[in-house]
Amino acid sequence: MKHRGYLFLITIIISLFVTACVKNDSETSVEPSDKEIENLNDSGFPIVKDEITLDFFAGQQPATHPDWNDVLIFNEYEKITNMNIEWEMVSHESLSEKLQLTLGGGNLPDAFHSARISMNDMSKYGEQGVLIPLNDLIDDYAPNFKKILDEHPIIKKSITHPDGNIYSFPTMSDPSFTSSRLGARPFIHKQWLESLNMDMPETTDEFYQFLKSVKEDSPSNGEIDEVPFGGPYIDTLITYLQGSFGLANKGGSNPYLDEDPETGKLRFFPISDQYKEMIEFVHKLYEEELIEQNIYTIDHHQFISNLSEGQYGSVVWYAPEEVASKEHGKYYVGMPALEGPHGDKGIVQHEPVDTPGAFVITNKNEFPAATVRWVDYFYGDEGMTLFYMGIEGETYEINDEGNPEYMDHILNNEEGLTFEEAAAKYLTFPGGGYPGNTTAELYKGVASAPQSIEAAEKVEPDLLKDDDVWTTFTHTKDEISQLQGFGSDIEKYVIEMRDKFISGNEPLSKWDEYVKEIEGMGLEDYLKIKQAALDRQLKDE
Repeated sequence: MKHRGYLFLITIIISLFVTACVKNDSETSVEPSDKEIENLNDSGFPIVKDEITLDFFAGQQPATHPDWNDVLIFNEYEKITNMNIEWEMVSHESLSEKLQLTLGGGNLPDAFHSARISMNDMSKYGEQGVLIPLNDLIDDYAPNFKKILDEHPIIKKSITHPDGNIYSFPTMSDPSFTSSRLGARPFIHKQWLESLNMDMPETTDEFYQFLKSVKEDSPSNGEIDEVPFGGPYIDTLITYLQGSFGLANKGGSNPYLDEDPETGKLRFFPISDQYKEMIEFVHKLYEEELIEQNIYTIDHHQFISNLSEGQYGSVVWYAPEEVASKEHGKYYVGMPALEGPHGDKGIVQHEPVDTPGAFVITNKNEFPAATVRWVDYFYGDEGMTLFYMGIEGETYEINDEGNPEYMDHILNNEEGLTFEEAAAKYLTFPGGGYPGNTTAELYKGVASAPQSIEAAEKVEPDLLKDDDVWTTFTHTKDEISQLQGFGSDIEKYVIEMRDKFISGNEPLSKWDEYVKEIEGMGLEDYLKIKQAALDRQLKDE
């Protein structure tokens, strides 16, 4: 009888444990404590009546300020909020490793800021209860962000997980800010185009002819060692050309996946005939030395130096005038989308959400409502002005048109600092990955430069529309576990063979072997998982 009593007690304990776990997995709300509510102001500043201190883990990109414990905008924000943030700065080189150790090790901060946490990691640690769901907190304490979600369903869809929860505040662009959503875009050396007596390329063949002429006809008259196409890596050129070969027709948020134009079904396009044709075209460019031959190994600073000297006939990158030099960067102008060999034409732009996991709150945080109010400020006009522009009279002034404008020590720095280097002394947005909204009116970074806007306008007619785009697929815990195995192997193999085919380290005669290898790695199961994620996304529309 005694043994039966023990068994009964154990059964009750297990049942309670299971119930608690189930509740944790399905819970979509976190209630602020009575203590927090008493100390919290409903609106306005300060956010809290009595000062509180929070620990934030912050990803520190090379372009941003090295220590946010003493930087202009957060010093100012601390004063008006009554919230003291202790920042742990983590360099981008060690960010990934430190992030995983911190998430898995239990010694959690109150929040992760600019740590670029992936959707898969948010799902994993959200289900475990490490990260708290924000749905109700957003409804109750984030009026700026809630307004954005209500007005732009694509953004809400992009950050909602299969369990229905939102675990993060993202880095996002206003959906109408095309230049910001484009990322890298195509530029061509206008002076060389004129020297070669050529029109702006409109097709892939005309682009090839321009590159070939740069190599053979020395448009700089021997003053510069010309390189027809240059870049810090090959990926931006591939992205630019995908639409010319009928690929990525549902956007670029789910690499390697689009809709088969013949069947209307989900397609893994790296084994398609169109993809092979694109790889053959890029291989031809590389083989004929029309692409920088060390594009797979070039140091980023060397690429910028080459661009600063006007060495490239074309690039797919950011405004050369802003990121390289005024002297030679001014000669680059935007290129249009190129029509491919079969009449295909299109440009992939990012969905409005650039970094879904820009800000998350952990279960250690005793002040979740105040923390949500803290971050929500940066999705409204006042907060965006502080974040991007700083403080009037110290970093910006209001110009004659009534718009904020950076002061001369940032725009024309006497020490010869670039805009981003000068701005980083006071602001933290250079480098990206932060929680906030990027708008054309207030964001004064590279995407807002005239050269960037002009280049965006060139490709705008051929951009995919948001209604036609698939946002980033979200996966269940079981799906994530599978994809971290054979799914990662498939994707790594695609990139490995892409680069080998382009460089000639593997002949394209081995294409059929490459396709069979991918199919044998579990492609059928990979597509089933992706189809399930797509079905969930389409069901929620």
